[in-house]
Amino acid sequence: MLETSRATVRAARRKRIVSEQRPNNTAVAALWMLGGIVSFSLMAVSGREAGGAIPTADLLAWRGMIGIAIMVAVLAVTGRFAEVRTQRAPLHVLRNIGHFFGQYCWYYAVTLIPLAQLFALEFTSPIWVALVAPFFLGERFSGVKLLAIAVSFVGVLMVVEVWSDAFASDFGNGQIWGILAAIGFAFSMITTKKLTATETTLCVLFWLVVMQTPMALAMAGGLPMVPPSPLIWMWVLILSTAGLCAHFCLTQAFRYADATIVTPMDFARLPVIAVVGALAYAEPLLWNVLAGGALIFLGNYINLRFGARA
Repeated sequence: MLETSRATVRAARRKRIVSEQRPNNTAVAALWMLGGIVSFSLMAVSGREAGGAIPTADLLAWRGMIGIAIMVAVLAVTGRFAEVRTQRAPLHVLRNIGHFFGQYCWYYAVTLIPLAQLFALEFTSPIWVALVAPFFLGERFSGVKLLAIAVSFVGVLMVVEVWSDAFASDFGNGQIWGILAAIGFAFSMITTKKLTATETTLCVLFWLVVMQTPMALAMAGGLPMVPPSPLIWMWVLILSTAGLCAHFCLTQAFRYADATIVTPMDFARLPVIAVVGALAYAEPLLWNVLAGGALIFLGNYINLRFGARA
């Protein structure tokens, strides 16, 4: 009887995963990416505002607890609790360790460096994936992949202004955290690629908040610091909601269009956040950040467009 029940759950999960595979529709993918760009931008602004008032670990703890409440509500309304059952808990744990590490570094860096610079460094995640995928996914190195990595690396050097006199003193104050965040996200991407063969989006998001909340509470040393004002509470709530929305929108966009179409849309985040940083925080529109971001994008696009073919 129990085995029959498990088989029924597995069949329902497979049916749900298949139903999530929708035909290509670039217009719909663009709408989802628009929601993702807005969500990621809200994450950056709310992370900076809230991160200036409470420690990063406490911020992530609040995000996790609020995220659990949101996910439980969504699953209750949609009646999809059966989807969160999984037999791949160890892989979920590995994914969320990498993602939590990336999130911690990202939210710490967002208080230290210009928003556009952080987003540009974050976009190196696919290149880190290309660099380590041969060891974890059995993929092969090729001349195209090496070219993509080299082009992106030059872009990184431009973003962090390696030629400037301030490079040595400033690098440890923010840029290194942005690069570490990208590496954490790359590890998360590799494990997510394995998980999505058997798990739905809601399942992955549910275990994201459930597993990462205890990690944040442990780093915070117990219950998180209470936000000191209603305004900070507002930013914490926006951050928690925008984080889940960003993940969901990006995943949905990839379901409606190929990566070679979605990725250029995703890179629209860089000029958008550069304008947001200029208007909200008077951050200068640095040519090297935009040019370096363009090279990082070019490296990613070369890898996506020609890497698989090679």
